[in-house]
Amino acid sequence: MKRNPFAINFGKIPTQYISRDLILDEILDYITDSSVQNSCFMLTGPRGSGKTVMMTSIEKEVLKYEEFIVIRLNPTRDMLNGLVAKLYDTNSFLTKFINMNLNLSKFGIGMEVSSKPPVADIESALEIILKELQRKKKKLLVTIDEVSNTKSMREFASSFQIMIRSNYPIYLVMAGLYENIHKLKDQKDLTFLYRTPQFEMEPLNLKIITERYAQVFCISQENAKKMAIETKGYPFAYQALGKYIWEEANHEMTKEVLIRYDEALSHYVYKKIWSELSEKDRWYMSFIVKKDCMPVAELLELTKQKKNEFSQYRIRLRDKGLIDVQTRGMIKCRLPRFDAFIKNEQL
Repeated sequence: MKRNPFAINFGKIPTQYISRDLILDEILDYITDSSVQNSCFMLTGPRGSGKTVMMTSIEKEVLKYEEFIVIRLNPTRDMLNGLVAKLYDTNSFLTKFINMNLNLSKFGIGMEVSSKPPVADIESALEIILKELQRKKKKLLVTIDEVSNTKSMREFASSFQIMIRSNYPIYLVMAGLYENIHKLKDQKDLTFLYRTPQFEMEPLNLKIITERYAQVFCISQENAKKMAIETKGYPFAYQALGKYIWEEANHEMTKEVLIRYDEALSHYVYKKIWSELSEKDRWYMSFIVKKDCMPVAELLELTKQKKNEFSQYRIRLRDKGLIDVQTRGMIKCRLPRFDAFIKNEQL
């Protein structure tokens, strides 16, 4: 029996992964270009939109270049200390360099060099290491997932700003929810982040999803298109629906498949998204999902609200990646079967 090519594990690149080549190529061009124009990049989008998988793809591609070292950082830990520790642990020439030149015993890193006084500041140690990387013609890519406006993240971003102003060979890719990245950018000492290229994880192309489903399940374009439309291009939905259709004996989108699909969307993504919305956000969404596409005028009539009252919620829901307002005067939910989820939540 063939292995299911679809997966709903976050972060890993599935077998049936639809890559976002435009974003990937643009970031790689920046990182690998000898004339550095941008050193920091941000990926945003709602949960399940493919931010982590995109970051994994970037790491994988960058590692093909011999001059690059790639380090993933945990945003819940002391990131400066974590970066120096990982550089020490994962690269033999840096292990040797640090042991010979830096006494990092204060931070629990490396061997204590009796002839060297303990380094008092971890940022100073990182600068010395980056100078050595520069001398060796090496480059460092740091990736951070689930970015939020924490003390550790602010400290690291501030230090990173100093490093790039000193022209050290360091690059940073961050991924996070729009509202979390927005709060971080709003810090008065981190305004450089407003000049950082930001890439939003837009829905996948439905034609590509149709082709993949038709090819994998050996079904007609018509049936594959119905399945693709059911995902609305939402990456997690593409994987989840594909997984359960694969497990259905005839590879059909049956009622049982849709039940399992709804459960996966709810359990892995929607409950968390719903918990992060305000009561008024939820209230508006309960009306928006009543139609595939709704005129704003109709929504205001249903809710008995004025346009200026809805304006702030429209912006918030758009920025959270929940609604599409690209067509003037129209609004629609970007999440597949979110109406079924809301209906279940209201029982």
